[in-house]
Amino acid sequence: MSALAERAVAEARAWIGTPYRHQASERGAGADCLGLIRGVWRALYGREPEAVPAYTPDWAEPSREEALWQAALRHLVPRPGVVPEAGDVILFRMRDGMVAKHLGLCVATGAEASFVHAYSGHGVVESPLSAPWARRIVACFGFPEEVS
Repeated sequence: MSALAERAVAEARAWIGTPYRHQASERGAGADCLGLIRGVWRALYGREPEAVPAYTPDWAEPSREEALWQAALRHLVPRPGVVPEAGDVILFRMRDGMVAKHLGLCVATGAEASFVHAYSGHGVVESPLSAPWARRIVACFGFPEEVS
């Protein structure tokens, strides 16, 4: 695991226990799945790459626009395939035929594979990357070594 990936994993784990709060991104106070990844980004680079517009829980479903995927492509490094490495941002499609709208950060691979994510009703947790989660992965991304 690269030093950058190690830092991302450590930062994501530091958010565990943060309550779930829609649109929030403050470790210990509240975060949703995007807010967690935004917080990891800030810890790695100091500032976010773009302003995040207000969004509702069903924000992408009516338009069917892959807004989260497009944002990830603008700022993260796409990985081939859908098998994440530790330190990778994982993008999930929660229902077949719907847009991808959940994010997590892979923190362990192999037999003990797991990821950290902010999950409604649970807060920021580390979950096993079990078969039900793994089959929902649609893309994996690494953090860039440098940002401008």
